[in-house]
Amino acid sequence: MMYPVDLHAVGLVLGLALILGHVLAFVKPTATASALKGFPRSRAAGTVLIAIAGIWGFILITTMDLGEFAHLRRVMAIAVVAGTVLSWRYMEEFLAVRALGMIALLASEPILEAAFLRPETSRLLVVVLAYVWIILGLFWVGMPWMLRDQITWLTSQKLRLKAATVGGIVYGVAVLFCAVALWK
Repeated sequence: MMYPVDLHAVGLVLGLALILGHVLAFVKPTATASALKGFPRSRAAGTVLIAIAGIWGFILITTMDLGEFAHLRRVMAIAVVAGTVLSWRYMEEFLAVRALGMIALLASEPILEAAFLRPETSRLLVVVLAYVWIILGLFWVGMPWMLRDQITWLTSQKLRLKAATVGGIVYGVAVLFCAVALWK
């Protein structure tokens, strides 16, 4: 196991994050829409997110079991640092989106690991969320303009944004309920 987390802790964190984030978006829809529209080309958000992804990747490479590739650990660690710096320096277009995609890919692993071999069918709530993040993360890294288009579609009608926030709140409540009542 790379991450020493259990399903209960993952469910608590995910449930609370989903609820708090979507409640904030529900309460302030205009500010949320404005922030979402500015996110894809935000250099500041891109800088923070690429730094988080780079640090996370570096920590993974330096601590995980690489098996027969362990002799390449130093080279891989240097490649992660170089890739992070070069991405930040030369990938000005949609850096925030690409970095968010990287974080979505990195964040999916501990969720899937926590749910692995658990007997509860309710674990599929977090497994489905992790796979959605994986699919979106792959698209956002490879075709970052898709997030811009998704945000444009979501914010073009107030009802869509409200429905998405309510859906996120309901999903968060379901995950939090399962974490508290079922995943012990």
